[in-house]
Amino acid sequence: MISNFLEIFILAAVQGISEFLPVSSSAHLFLISEIYEFKSQSLLIDISLHLGSLLAIIIYFRNELKDIIKNKNLFFLLVIGSLPLLVFGAIIYKSGLINYFRNIEVIAWTTLIFALLLYVADKFEVDKKIETDLQLKSILVIGLFQILALIPGVSRSGIVITAGRFLNFDRYDSTKISFYLSMPAIAGASLLSLKSLVDENIDFNLIVLISIILSFIFSYLTIKYFLLFVKRFSLNLFVIYRIILSIVLFLIIYI
Repeated sequence: MISNFLEIFILAAVQGISEFLPVSSSAHLFLISEIYEFKSQSLLIDISLHLGSLLAIIIYFRNELKDIIKNKNLFFLLVIGSLPLLVFGAIIYKSGLINYFRNIEVIAWTTLIFALLLYVADKFEVDKKIETDLQLKSILVIGLFQILALIPGVSRSGIVITAGRFLNFDRYDSTKISFYLSMPAIAGASLLSLKSLVDENIDFNLIVLISIILSFIFSYLTIKYFLLFVKRFSLNLFVIYRIILSIVLFLIIYI
């Protein structure tokens, strides 16, 4: 039981922290599963971890969500921005193409390439706000960029923030757009996974409950402090981290 709890704690920390930072949660979860053979890791646990993250972002932005629902234009734009990822994600998931991208070499290159892209984007001038400048054209560009997040190592959060910065939204608003779009993205991924459990005997036990709770805690804290971070600092810290990680992965692959 203690070993299971430790495994769940690590997985929840990786999920909750990397889901919302521009570092790629799918890449980190894949690498963790490659390094350690966790007995507790399963499709049900994966869904539980994502559910914790989804609950965290819904609760954190509960007041803003009420305003978004009332603001038909913004609600419509966020729906449009979510559609490309949901549609392409379903196609790639059902076709099995997603499995071709799940390897360390792909993760190493995407981690490096999109770190450099994030660095360049973060230098763009700022003159746009969500409330006044988020239009159909800009959300479509962001939505199309978000499709790239289906490749492990790209980072859904990172690519949305990158697109937002290229479109001259500041770090805070680019991050908020990323958080808003994460809700349908996480929900969509969870629903696709749930379909694989339909024919299985789902056992909702203590480990599942702990997974949801721990993922919720890590996710909530990450959302809170990352928003505070982007108000004061550049994204260079995450660029440096990604470059270092890619170098380590290149050394593992090619040496």
